[in-house]
Amino acid sequence: MDFRPSDQQHLLRRSIREFAETEIKPFVREWDEAQAFPRSLVAKLAALGLMGIQFPERYGGAALSSIDYCICIEELARIDPAVSLSVAAHNGLCASHIAMFGTEAQKERYLVPLATGAWVGAWGLTEPTAGSDAARIRVAAARDRDGWVINGTKTFITHGSIGDVIVAMAVTDRSRAHRGISAFVVEQGNPGMSAGRKEDKLGMRASDTSEVIFRDCRVPADAMLGAENEGFINTLQVLDAGRIGIAALAVGLAQGAYETARRYALERRQFGQPIASFQAIQWKLVDMVTRIEASRLLTYRAAYLKDRGARTSRESAEAKLLSSEVAVRAAEDCVQIHGGYGFVKDYPAEKFFRDVKLTTIGEGTSEIQRLVIARQLLAAAV
Repeated sequence: MDFRPSDQQHLLRRSIREFAETEIKPFVREWDEAQAFPRSLVAKLAALGLMGIQFPERYGGAALSSIDYCICIEELARIDPAVSLSVAAHNGLCASHIAMFGTEAQKERYLVPLATGAWVGAWGLTEPTAGSDAARIRVAAARDRDGWVINGTKTFITHGSIGDVIVAMAVTDRSRAHRGISAFVVEQGNPGMSAGRKEDKLGMRASDTSEVIFRDCRVPADAMLGAENEGFINTLQVLDAGRIGIAALAVGLAQGAYETARRYALERRQFGQPIASFQAIQWKLVDMVTRIEASRLLTYRAAYLKDRGARTSRESAEAKLLSSEVAVRAAEDCVQIHGGYGFVKDYPAEKFFRDVKLTTIGEGTSEIQRLVIARQLLAAAV
């Protein structure tokens, strides 16, 4: 495998970096304090192809590779992980699920407006009593004449209150447990679907997160996405790919934290010299950049394999596990290097520290990643 970036990838990284520095960085604190997703940014993201990064051009996408996708998510997260999270959830969960398992008619109806940025997408798996044990969801869909009626509540849904369309998992045959779950596409404004409580979060505050409530929500038969009762199996495939995006987000966040810490260490003077001259600080920076590079390569390996059609359950889990935990350490060291200034909002260190924890939780906790990896390692032995 040759992970040396092509000229096109160098240009892509530079373009997304310039965009993030110009269009996002000046507003990071404002969006964080407002706890509001900057909907006005969507058109600008779409103009760069960031709302449909990996989808075919015939659906309005940019048709980029998985490694290109990682570069885009990284560069956004380097400046604002919350915006990067929204782009990753839109692309890697909602739109990806439709692209992978939708009919041609569904792709024309839903994927095109998602990939072109006319719509923002949400994806609903998690429920109040079904987190890591996602197979135990309670939202149910019952047959009704020529369609389905959905009832129940989803929680911790990115774009839950602002999304134009959601892909939601629901039980269609409770007797079959996880093999009785199906996926449905539901548009905003559909009677019976509404946004519930918006979460007041520790970090990633500019990325909208809320409940989605279904009360006798009627959808037509063609709202089912994929085959009946195969929604959970498809969900696992979506998550395999989605975790590569979260790994890239963690890499980008760690990169931003490292660059922030390095810059401060060169500027901050104590005992008559920059603190970057002290070995204790130097070693923190060295450890940060070394771990980040290892995480980036592990993430690119998973993306490389995905582009070649290989199953990446283990590789995606390894990338997300390492990258997220490396990012947590990088954000912590960034705060430590800033000292007291790392604890106040005048500097970006504290925001990286608040944002980073979600990377070890969202799209499967670190514990779930270890479980996935262990199953792959031991499948032939036990």
